[in-house]
Amino acid sequence: MSKKAAPTSLLRLEAFLPYRLNVLAATVSEGLARVYSDRFGITIPEWRVIATLGQFGQVTAKAIGLHSRMHKTKVSRAVAALEARDLVQRLANPGDKREAFVSLTMAGEGIYRDILPLAADYEASLLGVLRMQERADLDRLLNALAKEAETLLLR
Repeated sequence: MSKKAAPTSLLRLEAFLPYRLNVLAATVSEGLARVYSDRFGITIPEWRVIATLGQFGQVTAKAIGLHSRMHKTKVSRAVAALEARDLVQRLANPGDKREAFVSLTMAGEGIYRDILPLAADYEASLLGVLRMQERADLDRLLNALAKEAETLLLR
């Protein structure tokens, strides 16, 4: 069980963990987006759709949203934009006419394969400032924070 923080009359936003994590996540996403947006003309939500499909293959838009933590509207817009560029395709779900399965086209798979080494290099650059033990500690700490955040979300 965690200890409750003492109430304060002033919140220093730049020291507030949720804010710091959000700023870091946004900065990292924007930095990676520069790597693929100029070359491939895709947005952050579009990349998240491509990455999810590259990892899992054919899934529903709802599954994409759950995995990528994107709102269904953002997923829908990203899928529509990618479909218009022939990077993804939708296939009707015979078991549920209200949803469709989404998968990468050959062109989408090509972009996914082209971005993978760029994303790996970006990650390696980020982690390059940490020693091996710090990387292991970071992974452990991120897992612990994610688990606790899920617990708090469900309360």
